[in-house]
Amino acid sequence: MVIVTESKALTKPLRDLIHQATGRCDDLPSEEKKSEKELDQDERGTWSSQWDFAFTCVAYAVGLGNVWRFPYLCFKNGGGAFLIPYFFSMLICGIPMFFLEVSVGQYLGVGGMSVVGQLAPIFKGVGYSAIMMVFLENVYYIIVITWTLFYLFNTFMDLPSLPWSDCSKGNGTWATVSCWAPESGIPYAESVAAMHNISEADTETAVEQFWKNEVLHASGGIEEVGEIQWDLFICLIVAWALVYVFIWKGLHNSGKLLWVCAVFPYIILSILCVKALTLEGASEGLKFLFTPEWERLYEAEVWIDGGTQIFFSYGVGIGSLLALGSYNKFNHNCHRDAIFVCCVNSFTSIFSACVIFSILGYMAHQKGVEVGEVVQSGPALAFLVYPEVVLAIAPSPFWAFLFFIMLLNLGLDTQFSSVESLMTGLVDNWPEQLRPHRKKFTLGMTVFMCLLGLPMITRGGIYVFQLMDFYAASGLSLLWCVFFQTIAICWVFGAKKFYLCIEEMIGYRVSWYWYICWVFLAPAFMVFIFVFYFVRYSPSPWVTITTLPG
Repeated sequence: MVIVTESKALTKPLRDLIHQATGRCDDLPSEEKKSEKELDQDERGTWSSQWDFAFTCVAYAVGLGNVWRFPYLCFKNGGGAFLIPYFFSMLICGIPMFFLEVSVGQYLGVGGMSVVGQLAPIFKGVGYSAIMMVFLENVYYIIVITWTLFYLFNTFMDLPSLPWSDCSKGNGTWATVSCWAPESGIPYAESVAAMHNISEADTETAVEQFWKNEVLHASGGIEEVGEIQWDLFICLIVAWALVYVFIWKGLHNSGKLLWVCAVFPYIILSILCVKALTLEGASEGLKFLFTPEWERLYEAEVWIDGGTQIFFSYGVGIGSLLALGSYNKFNHNCHRDAIFVCCVNSFTSIFSACVIFSILGYMAHQKGVEVGEVVQSGPALAFLVYPEVVLAIAPSPFWAFLFFIMLLNLGLDTQFSSVESLMTGLVDNWPEQLRPHRKKFTLGMTVFMCLLGLPMITRGGIYVFQLMDFYAASGLSLLWCVFFQTIAICWVFGAKKFYLCIEEMIGYRVSWYWYICWVFLAPAFMVFIFVFYFVRYSPSPWVTITTLPG
């Protein structure tokens, strides 16, 4: 997307691309190209070390998409059946597209909106759609961080226990007559639920009711918006303040802090995993996770969710990787980093799912129901399952604090990089006007996106959130953005030319596997998902919501 006012920002990349369009990437004298690249990098800034980029990508790609979104989509789509399209998409779309985006950003030294429009001007609309999706993702993704902050603050409200540890703590407020906590020691026959003739299978734990009635104060449907939840409003303000303070100078100046953010979650997840695997019934949960329901593969939604979860989790298609790659030095080995980050990302998803499904097996054992029936599927799954397991680890408030700090860490990592992607894309398009005022511009955008998130912290906000999660920056919208970006770079500009550009950057020729995936396999798989979606179309359940999801 070429803007006339950006003469300095665009002259160098466009001149290079003219040479690339008529021959090999090395047609430009290498010394001239490198000196121009160094001048541009000095102006924009680069990572202080080669590991800053790798750890920032891990911190960005490994986030709530792994710990929060992957498990609930896996649960929603029948466990093992979901893993088949997920891993298939990972091999032919996810890793190749991750590598392509990072290398494009690194080669051109610009991120966001500028890139696709410069490579193939007829596809400059892909840049607009990508920047719009990352904008919408920033608006709704931070709501998960808001819920996390609410839980984090509440861990200190009822010391030495937790507010959701027992139904009696919510009497007169969030607990209803259907609330029964098996771990409280009160037999079902003596519970309030039994006195009101509510079957054991129809009861809800204190964790479930705390989520629905205390965190969300959920209304009966999307048509009942209700008032703003002021406690969530305060958490939303705090979340955006943290994001702004972190990125106001630019993410490339914060590499060392992201090292800590990338490593810390694995320590907490490992502790929770050890405890979860020792719970009674954990094996049933793992069996549900890894045993496919083959008939589910005939459902289009399984392929949509499995295929696009890779894009969502890896951060492909919305410009973030282009922005992060643009801060690399010209000869950085992005090939090595792309494979490393993608493998770490998918490992984290499976690792998190093992923790989640072990706890679901425990909860199903406690209630005497099947794993697939223990809770309703939805974005609340992590907020129903993880708070349940910390109750079994003493001292509960300490472990709850560490867990929600971990969730906050994961959420903020991704939010930092997504907002940085948005800012980089806009600033790189209007450098003369925006780069001198980056801090003020970032502040203004932060306030604007915070205001747009207000409908999702109302009593009907969970339904708006579901719609945003399904349509805004995932599903078919993300699929088509990635598809046309692939066509623009690999078919219009030329995959073979860029294949040679990568060789020029990293100093060796990568496998032709990448070329085959970029040109043939990835576009074909995306078209297959799109066609299959319409052949097996069924109305989205979020269009006619009448009951609370999750």
